[in-house]
Amino acid sequence: MSAAGLVLEEVEVVGAGKTSVVRILVDLEEDAEGGLDLEDVAEVSQAISTALDDAAAVGGEHTLEVSSPGIGRALTERRHFTRARGRMMTLTRTDGSTLRGRLDDVDRSAPDAAVLVLTPETPGVKGRPPKVGAPVRVPLAAVREGRVEVEMGRLAEVSDDEDDDAQDATSAGQES
Repeated sequence: MSAAGLVLEEVEVVGAGKTSVVRILVDLEEDAEGGLDLEDVAEVSQAISTALDDAAAVGGEHTLEVSSPGIGRALTERRHFTRARGRMMTLTRTDGSTLRGRLDDVDRSAPDAAVLVLTPETPGVKGRPPKVGAPVRVPLAAVREGRVEVEMGRLAEVSDDEDDDAQDATSAGQES
């Protein structure tokens, strides 16, 4: 799968009578940008299906399900956090405390000791802007898990920015 630029996240085999379900989660490599492409999932699914059939790895009939982990998954590894840079999230530390904020960076300068750089944000009350704190450095070893938060308001902001960029490009094209 590494040749396809994908990482195997999880394999689960669930037996249901004479038929088994093989669930495989794949994700992009740590430094890949963008999301998982449906064509990539289809190619990997076909390759895995062929390998399972050739090796007779699953006895009897089986259904193969290949997908990406999705937004609701727990972030537990450095590559999960690296791919989530720029996102709002809540970290649960190993001591049970939580920290909510935007993940600015993952300092990977030491190979065995990644550090998350998170800017704390407290939601504003009744339409007021959020309170933003100073960036906090949290060693990945002190994090039990992180959860990405879906930001509906931010989606509208990004969409507006893309519309502005498109308008700027159209205007620039008309001026030449």
